Amino acid sequence: MATTSSSRPNRSPSSAPPDAPVFKGWPAAALSFWEGLEADNSKAYWNANKETYEQCVRAPMEALAEICADLGAFKIFRPYRDVRFSTDKSPYKTHIGAVTETDGGAAHYVQLSAEGLYVATGFYHLAPDQLDRYREAVTGEAGEELEPIVAGLERAGYGVGGEALKTAPRGFPRDHPRARWLRHKGLYAGKGFPPARWLSTRSALDRVRTVWADAAPLAAWMEGNVGPSHLPPG
Repeated sequence: MATTSSSRPNRSPSSAPPDAPVFKGWPAAALSFWEGLEADNSKAYWNANKETYEQCVRAPMEALAEICADLGAFKIFRPYRDVRFSTDKSPYKTHIGAVTETDGGAAHYVQLSAEGLYVATGFYHLAPDQLDRYREAVTGEAGEELEPIVAGLERAGYGVGGEALKTAPRGFPRDHPRARWLRHKGLYAGKGFPPARWLSTRSALDRVRTVWADAAPLAAWMEGNVGPSHLPPG
């Protein structure tokens, strides 16, 4: 039976359900919190400002992670540092980060600190089996496809990097035409955004999505030629 216009729900197609997460960016208090923590990285400061962290720092990150769950379930990192083997005994991290990993192995990462917003995607660290496949791809025909992808990202203002050796790995000539990429033990693209008014608006989400979309060709190259590790954890 046809539905009359009077019986249709009074809601626009773009309306979100009542329980949908709401992301409005990070308020100025979030950056002030990180600035204060950098100046006084102590339990006393943390306890005195924990509510600000929960409401102005973590809650917006949780909302962003839920909105972006189409990419996978995000893990929000704990605020506590592992100081067991460090000479720096500061108990708290001075940033908050969240990450998810696709079935193909690419990570999508977002971070907020006193320096502003940082967003990246790619493969942060390659396991031994991934590293073998990566080097095979770089030296083969697939490596010719990598170069224009990276060049395009760098022209657009993205940093493309990752952990790297000082020279080409053993067994490969130092003067290989793609020695720059052979040295890498991880490869990702990212961009940092200094504090600005838009950070406290939904525009922050737009910038996060834009970085991930712009860097998608690099992530796709890595997924297609390297993929996830098949080694047991640890």
